[in-house]
Amino acid sequence: MLKVMTIVGTRPELIKLCCVISEFDKYTNHILVHTGQNYAYELNQVFFDDMGIRKPDYFLEVAADNTAKSIGLIIEKVDAVLEKEKPDAVLFYGDTNSCLSAIAAKRRKIPIFHMEAGNRCFDQRVPEEINRKIIDHTSDVNITLTEHARRYLISEGLPPELIFKSGSHMPEVLDRFMPKILKSDILDKLSLKAKQYFLISSHREENVDVKSNLKELLSSLQMLIKEYSFPVIFSTHPRTKKRLEDLWERKELGDKIRFLPAFGFTDYVKLQMNAFCILSDSGTITEEASILNLPALNIREAHERPEGMDAGTLIMSGFKAARVLQSVKAITAEHENNKDTQKIYSNDLENWNVKRGASTHSLYLIGEHASSPKFCRDNFSKQKSIVQDYAEAGLVSKKILRIVLSYVDYVNRTVWFKK
Repeated sequence: MLKVMTIVGTRPELIKLCCVISEFDKYTNHILVHTGQNYAYELNQVFFDDMGIRKPDYFLEVAADNTAKSIGLIIEKVDAVLEKEKPDAVLFYGDTNSCLSAIAAKRRKIPIFHMEAGNRCFDQRVPEEINRKIIDHTSDVNITLTEHARRYLISEGLPPELIFKSGSHMPEVLDRFMPKILKSDILDKLSLKAKQYFLISSHREENVDVKSNLKELLSSLQMLIKEYSFPVIFSTHPRTKKRLEDLWERKELGDKIRFLPAFGFTDYVKLQMNAFCILSDSGTITEEASILNLPALNIREAHERPEGMDAGTLIMSGFKAARVLQSVKAITAEHENNKDTQKIYSNDLENWNVKRGASTHSLYLIGEHASSPKFCRDNFSKQKSIVQDYAEAGLVSKKILRIVLSYVDYVNRTVWFKK
């Protein structure tokens, strides 16, 4: 049986790969490696339980006090696991530092498959942009979410016959967990009312490590509170928490801004679905806003998801308070005007089975219709801001399994000239 090693290092990678991990566990000799890039495994146990993801076969604990040490440990420790396990193929997702262990796999002549390849923001100040180029050009088979990303890779000289478009994994992930999401009582726990709070998430190095940007973001939040009188729920990553503590005394921020530890996946999506507006620098906010039809701002100055701009899914607002306020007004007004025809999922759990498979307002469909482009197009047509590369993705986990099974021998034969 083909031995495949999946290497992850952050919680977002696990969210995006959870269905792929399950598929590989069924049909391959699957080795799951977690580098521990950001957290100790014990601190992630609740997250693993929430997502139903099994314990990794290896947890490498590479977190270090600076990036150079961390990357060095990632490559060194992953290389040791590669030597021990001798996998037939390695799978990576995205642009994290953990993906740089592709260098070790390449030196060992192991076929490398890279999901979410080809994203480009064209801003070298973004650390992930450097990672993307290294990983894409090191990988043997690149799997993109969109046609935009595929074109970028071809323009950089990568062989088109080894670039495949899978579409977004998120419809499949959301479909798997939606019943649990709808059951979440996180609003009650936080004493929140639907559509009467802002949800904020910011963790990117170019944002929170630049003092002026972080101060602008906090000023924007204070302006939103003044305008709307809604509480602000700030999902605070460890990096952001430290920078906030260094920057400002808590008393200066007011009691409307609530800094809370990062939420589990199901609770966070429930908060997203019920927020008045979401402000995030997450790479997946474009996907989530498109698929779930969320009123959202991308609080960045450059991004790698032009497909969201094509469809008008969300607004890239930056940090300036006046622009953020203007953008919130624009995006929430549009959603208020179209709320009857553009709601993807109902918060009524009793109707979930009906709505997900039969309702004309259901945008992502499962079962017999999951891989039917026509069926998806017909239903997504009601959602003006949907990205078609997301809408027509189908069951991405099965695509990834089949691509890996199809191309391991091809790569060995054409790249490494193995018999």
